[in-house]
Amino acid sequence: MSGIILHHYPQSPVSEKVRVGLGIKGLAWASVEIPRIPPKPLLMPLTGGYRRTPVMQIGADIYCDSQCILREIERRHPEPTFYPGGAAGMAWGVGRWTDGELFSQVIKLVLGAAGDALPADFAEDRGRLYLGPDWAEGLERAAADLPHIAAQIRGQFGWIDQRLAEGRRFMLGEAPGLPDALAYYLVWFVRGRWPEGPGFLAQFPALEAWEARVRAIGHGRPTAMDAEAALAVARTAQPETQEAADAHDPQGLAPGMEVTIAPDLDGGEEAVAGTIRAVNRETVAVLREDPRAGRVCVHFPRVGYRVTATPG
Repeated sequence: MSGIILHHYPQSPVSEKVRVGLGIKGLAWASVEIPRIPPKPLLMPLTGGYRRTPVMQIGADIYCDSQCILREIERRHPEPTFYPGGAAGMAWGVGRWTDGELFSQVIKLVLGAAGDALPADFAEDRGRLYLGPDWAEGLERAAADLPHIAAQIRGQFGWIDQRLAEGRRFMLGEAPGLPDALAYYLVWFVRGRWPEGPGFLAQFPALEAWEARVRAIGHGRPTAMDAEAALAVARTAQPETQEAADAHDPQGLAPGMEVTIAPDLDGGEEAVAGTIRAVNRETVAVLREDPRAGRVCVHFPRVGYRVTATPG
């Protein structure tokens, strides 16, 4: 085993991105299926309150957000690389597009098209998460605006098709890399969760051929694991992360500081509190204690997350 434990559920699009990444690497990993909506009582002890999917665990180190997860997978398992032919920095820039504006439009398309068919609890949870406190009105606007949203996605999927129409098997050439996982999960979501998805995608022949090639990569070698067993792994391990400072950090963050960390746009509702263990340009990691998980180190990306020093 690689030591990787992925907390996810099969229908999660962002989890599919990470599962494809694990497939590109050909890794063995333990699969813990978590609930689709809160409460998530066997996950919260590990993350300290972060509820999004997926979460990766390696011993007592917990990695939140697919950006952080995929970066750590590449660090620990550099071959085959996520950056065939180079393009390391560029690949993460692609992620800010696919996980940003394009992801938002795909979510509005799928949720808006589902309408009243969405279970009420799921609609409220995802509506609040992606559309904010006025989520009900947001869903209504999305439903009324579906042609416009589809047109926006069509243009952007066209960019992907154009890239692949030049004879490339994958985004970066002959070998799959990070940009393939970053784009594929949205195509996967549109095909599987929007009734008009298959017909919509049929207008992109190069994209569809690439989609089949990425699907054939698979998800590596997953093995089912019980959530209680994953908690026991954390409880009996110690974080591997070593203390690390960054003299150039614009916020002056340093090991030993008490902070909270939350997705930048959620108003702090998912804030995780802890003591900084390591900080650099790309990530920040905090130590925290939990009665069920023991002493864990929780890792977050810097980009897209707000780190706030705890007063006093």
